[in-house]
Amino acid sequence: QVQMVESGGGLVQAGGSLRLSCTASGRTFSTYAMGWFRQAPGKEREFVAAISWSGGNTYYADSVKGRFTISRDNAKNTVFLQMNSLKPWDTAVYYCAATTSPYSHTYYSTGGYTYWGQGTRVTVSS
Repeated sequence: QVQMVESGGGLVQAGGSLRLSCTASGRTFSTYAMGWFRQAPGKEREFVAAISWSGGNTYYADSVKGRFTISRDNAKNTVFLQMNSLKPWDTAVYYCAATTSPYSHTYYSTGGYTYWGQGTRVTVSS
């Protein structure tokens, strides 16, 4: 069982930056690939970014490439999402998720993850 808590959300103007954090419980954090998803009002939850257990491989949705960076610190059981050049359509609740799957093609869908955080809200004003 892995429990995760996200933080770092808030209100920011378009063009600004935020850094989200997701801290997980347990001593097996380094064995999980981690992902970030987001869900805007009235929309389905969508993939944002993922990172392999070692941090050596990262994956991004096209909509955030070049603006968002995912990273992790296994010593602190934490995964980060640095979000730069934020746009109003980045507004959503952001969720972190964990999976033991070694297959990167599974990282892009919600079904590929076993554990989820409760989410942190990001609002980007125009």
